[in-house]
Amino acid sequence: MHRLAKLWAFIRRHKYLITIGLFVLIVGFLDENSLLNRMTYRRQIDQLNREIDYYRKDYEENTRRLNELAVDSGAIERIAREKYLMKKPNEDIYIFEEDLPK
Repeated sequence: MHRLAKLWAFIRRHKYLITIGLFVLIVGFLDENSLLNRMTYRRQIDQLNREIDYYRKDYEENTRRLNELAVDSGAIERIAREKYLMKKPNEDIYIFEEDLPK
């Protein structure tokens, strides 16, 4: 009984500290909107923003190339030569290993 009285006295003396500690524990780790979940969501948002930037740049590049093809008649030939390694009948092509697409 003596231990129970000591425990009760400790709780009464430090009730605000215990309450704040429980609040921090619940909000920080156990709650649905805990700090750990918020950090995970922040990382996911950052990753998705990086993907958005990548695809936006890719879209802009493809749009630029499409406009270039629509305007320049020699662009189709140049792209066929560069990308698909096509050549004219009287040409020789030299391909370096570092120039090959990966």
